[in-house]
Amino acid sequence: MMKEKIIITAKAHPILQKSLEERGYEVFYEPGISYESLLSKLENVVGLIVTTSIKVDAALINKAISLKWIGRLGSGMELIDVDYAQSKGIQCESSPEGNRNAVGEHALGLLLNLMNRIHHSYDQVKSGNWLRDENRGEELSGKTVGIIGYGNTGAAFAKLLSSFNVVVLAYDKYKTGFTSGNIREASLEQIAQSANVVSLHLPLTEETYHFANADFFNQLTQKPYFINTSRGKTMDTEALLAALKNNQIRGAGLDVLENEKIGQLNFDEKLQLQTLMNLPQVLITPHIAGYSEEAFYKMAVVILQKLGF
Repeated sequence: MMKEKIIITAKAHPILQKSLEERGYEVFYEPGISYESLLSKLENVVGLIVTTSIKVDAALINKAISLKWIGRLGSGMELIDVDYAQSKGIQCESSPEGNRNAVGEHALGLLLNLMNRIHHSYDQVKSGNWLRDENRGEELSGKTVGIIGYGNTGAAFAKLLSSFNVVVLAYDKYKTGFTSGNIREASLEQIAQSANVVSLHLPLTEETYHFANADFFNQLTQKPYFINTSRGKTMDTEALLAALKNNQIRGAGLDVLENEKIGQLNFDEKLQLQTLMNLPQVLITPHIAGYSEEAFYKMAVVILQKLGF
């Protein structure tokens, strides 16, 4: 009897493949597989494990006539046509619980780095400059932090902030009733008026595309630090650059970009990235916030649990 097949299309902790094979599946571990190649290998495939490299659209779903489930390692289902998949009886699961702590810690790391000018002063030391007054930092204690999007990562970030003497103003269009301790539910207007830090924790949808646009930055009154560990396209890069130029924000810590395929940037995108990298108050990391060693393992375990294995 032919075994049912599962294809893992991205890097995943070995426990994922091992656990599935122990349950009798034939598992193909193919991180980096292309969309076109995947289309040709869907016969008898009952499960797909994906991240952000493969678009699971209607055409792919129609081709995978045996498909029973799709597992997304991490958070964000924007590349999966969930509605269409579910209409075909296909279970769709993600595992944001697996990497939420990693994202929260990374957001905090970006913020503390910027506030204390760590990476910038280190670059100066490497160049032979020992500048203390010019690199005087500021404390997070006593500040007001605005969190936009209070899902898994937003809540994890807020939890970490509880050990600092800060007020957290949290906004989520689809969630209420989460006021607790130093965390207060707030409107976007309240965050814009009061926050010394603004951190995005949004999924990418039609509604959140370019959420941080010119109007968003124009409404900020406290010249906050801006942190984005969610999705690059939730921010308008041109608007971000204008906000930095016009001193509407103190700095920006970015783990995401609108186009993260660095080798395929067009002229304008290259210019934007170079301009950002030349600014001492900007810190950019390569979409690694949810990619810690622990998260790598936990995301696999969570997706197995959600899929009933």
